[in-house]
Amino acid sequence: MIIDCHGHYTTAPAAHSSWQPGSVYPNISDDELRESVQGQLTLMRERGVDLTLFSPRASAMRHHLAPSSWSEHCNDLVHRVSRLYPRQFAPVCQLRQSPGVPIADAIPELRRCVEQLGFVGCNLNPDPSGGHWTAPPLTDRSWYPLYEALCELDVPAMVHVSAVTNPNFHATGSHYLNADTAAFMQLLQADLFRDFPALRFVIPHGGGAVPYHWGRFRGLTDMLGRPPLSESLMHNVFFDTCVYHQPGIDLLFAVISPDNLLFGSEMLGAVRGLDPQTGHHFDDTRRYIDALPLSEADRAKVYEHNARRVYPRLP
Repeated sequence: MIIDCHGHYTTAPAAHSSWQPGSVYPNISDDELRESVQGQLTLMRERGVDLTLFSPRASAMRHHLAPSSWSEHCNDLVHRVSRLYPRQFAPVCQLRQSPGVPIADAIPELRRCVEQLGFVGCNLNPDPSGGHWTAPPLTDRSWYPLYEALCELDVPAMVHVSAVTNPNFHATGSHYLNADTAAFMQLLQADLFRDFPALRFVIPHGGGAVPYHWGRFRGLTDMLGRPPLSESLMHNVFFDTCVYHQPGIDLLFAVISPDNLLFGSEMLGAVRGLDPQTGHHFDDTRRYIDALPLSEADRAKVYEHNARRVYPRLP
């Protein structure tokens, strides 16, 4: 079985995407939902992906705005799609986050999604300000109420930012990758997993710059007097395979243990076009992994077993 740990509902009906707080939420039929995911289902079949962990569109989580019922509407829509296609989609929720709002305010929606709707994980935004980084590091104690709930519910968090309002950053080209790298460095500098040994984070997009600069992070670990990464982080931190060329995947697997890698494509997401050098879609990441000389045991870990270990609520 092949489980894609990183999928977003980027094709939600226009009536949902155009809804504004203060107005009546539109009535969206099941047929509209079915129609909206046919392209995704077709690509999953073509690429041999059996199950996608499906969350609201990352760039449209609207965390930089004032709190509203937007998160609940997004999560309800993902839940409905997963009920229509339970063999193809497992639901992952967005949290109700906004700048300056205590993270404890996000816990009721997390509990609703997991305990009542059967969600298997969540997306956690380390920068709800939209690229201005006004929130404390992920290791700050202000985040601890959320981590306590995640451990109690036994669900992981994918560390994923949303829209960017800082003109210095492109959303998917820099803001996303910056956040992946910053989150890893924050975790390196503190003892979060000593306080929460059962907490699990997935850092997407292949871990940002981390695998490419693994020597730098190992060196900083030594300079800062921190424990080795294999002891302090890599029992709790995992990367996906949303890296869109073969050399990048080759490096990722050469540096990071297969025990810490989950298959992901971000389909349909950041990069949807054809690679003119290969004639294949950039986000057809299975093709790159199939080209690696992995043992069958390691291949099974990356494609299925690691996802089940990190997301134990998967059916």
